[in-house]
Amino acid sequence: MLRFIRVNKKMNKVMKTKNTAYKAAIRPAITTGVILLLPLIAMQFTDEVVWDLVDFVAAGILIFGAGLAYKLMARIGGTLAYKTAVGVSLATTFLLVWVNSAVGIIGSENNDANLMYFGVLAIGIISIIIARFQPLGMACALFATAIAQASVPVIALIIWPPISWGSAGVFGVFVLNAFFAMLFVGSAWLFRNAAQEKNISD
Repeated sequence: MLRFIRVNKKMNKVMKTKNTAYKAAIRPAITTGVILLLPLIAMQFTDEVVWDLVDFVAAGILIFGAGLAYKLMARIGGTLAYKTAVGVSLATTFLLVWVNSAVGIIGSENNDANLMYFGVLAIGIISIIIARFQPLGMACALFATAIAQASVPVIALIIWPPISWGSAGVFGVFVLNAFFAMLFVGSAWLFRNAAQEKNISD
């Protein structure tokens, strides 16, 4: 009898987890569908927008992934500062991946130097896992990501001096990287505020 009760409790727990994950995925999925309708509709009226299946799949994965990650991560902190920090960090990551994949940041998207930005994301993800989503640890993780982001054009300038920097030039690339780095710093600052709020409430 006791064994049956334990099994039943485990089954209920699994079912609740599945329902929670399903509910969390509904809104990001709907939002992703609505957003992807925009380029699909635009393609019917103009030749300026030309997307193929790969573009739609890639965009869908990015948008849905960012939305689902926000829904799951925002529940951990609970405070407005934590939720805003999560939103800023995910939006910055989404924009970084989108711009780098579509047109490239250093020159064209085919420039090997742009592969370093995936290293930036790897540093961020690993740091966040180490931080276990705790506010103060997340602040350190996003600050480390900002440093990695700002370091990319410096490394590119040293290792690949002959590379094409595109129409923006070296100065433009440094400015764009500074923009992304400042967004990551802003997210780190918000996580730091969330940590202070948590300490006060405790």
